Amino acid sequence: MYIQKRYFLLPIALLVMVQVKAYSIGDTVTTISINAIGGLQYDIVRFKVKPGSKVKFIFNNTDDMSHNIVFTQPESRLKVVNAAMAIGNDAFKMNYIPKMKEVLWSIPVLEPGETKFITFTAPTKEGVYPYVCTYPGHGFVMYGAMYVSSKDMPSIKDDPNIPPERRKDITGDDNSSQHQVAHSYSEVPPYLYRIFIPDASPAAIAVNLPNNISYCWDAGTCHLRYAWQGGFLDNTDIWKGHYDSYGKVLGNVFFRDKTAFPLQTDKPGNIPAVQFKGYQLIKRFPEFHYTINGIEVYELIKPKEDGTGLIRTFRIPNTTRIIWFLVDAEDGVNYKSSNGKWIKGRLKLLPEEARQFTIIMTKI
Repeated sequence: MYIQKRYFLLPIALLVMVQVKAYSIGDTVTTISINAIGGLQYDIVRFKVKPGSKVKFIFNNTDDMSHNIVFTQPESRLKVVNAAMAIGNDAFKMNYIPKMKEVLWSIPVLEPGETKFITFTAPTKEGVYPYVCTYPGHGFVMYGAMYVSSKDMPSIKDDPNIPPERRKDITGDDNSSQHQVAHSYSEVPPYLYRIFIPDASPAAIAVNLPNNISYCWDAGTCHLRYAWQGGFLDNTDIWKGHYDSYGKVLGNVFFRDKTAFPLQTDKPGNIPAVQFKGYQLIKRFPEFHYTINGIEVYELIKPKEDGTGLIRTFRIPNTTRIIWFLVDAEDGVNYKSSNGKWIKGRLKLLPEEARQFTIIMTKI
């Protein structure tokens, strides 16, 4: 399964004061208090407890938007985040927390100003146990690490288990008294955001590309929904935690997929069963991984150099079947392909042609 390997966020920092508490009660219970703060961050991005120790964990939502916190098995953070993305229509009822063995403990979604706590016994096995917010759009940037160890934690500047932008921030340790607040995402494209957005499922992913182009790729349905030119998104209502709110597209939509599904096998009209497998970043551009009727597909989307459209590179390396790429005359773009043969507005690709091909979409 492909997962996101890295996420580049370069925050604009403002310095604020917060109170941090990590202490023992009668040498029997270790109490940890962590706040959700502005900029999709926890004020403390790592702390240490002894193996097998009793822990009281207090979670305060001091931000102006909703957050949860989920503790996972070692090296399972991204697996849990991707599973949360795939929950679908029951996500709200489940507090965006997937039911899986990799989830150890959790505190459900808290509204601004709410506080809850849990108690648990730390694992006896030493290791790094991630914690993460799985609320839509937060999981790839809002996380930290619980060290279960009798030894010291590594230097924060060399710690691979915390967000990259926090490695220069000594205030992220559990004995700190101040912390930086950051903007929620990088202002240098490409970057992506998992978000509720109009005309897409709850698993939509919005991607801002260079050359003032953005698109919505739907992980729920495994296809490119639409693309627009201009600004990116206004996420104000979502970040404030408004119920049933959506990101607002800033710009003009120039492409909207109007097919039943663009990739089909054997002959046009065979709508495939699809399954989302995740994505990886290639030079910060997401390459989506999914299956159609069990056939693995990889899709990488970049902007045209002149900013007039998109370049979609597909890889279907193991297919032994004919692949069709379908378009609609009302999609809003002209199409050009690197492989295959166009037949009545449909692109037919033999198995060897489908192993890698490019679709260039130029706005009309």
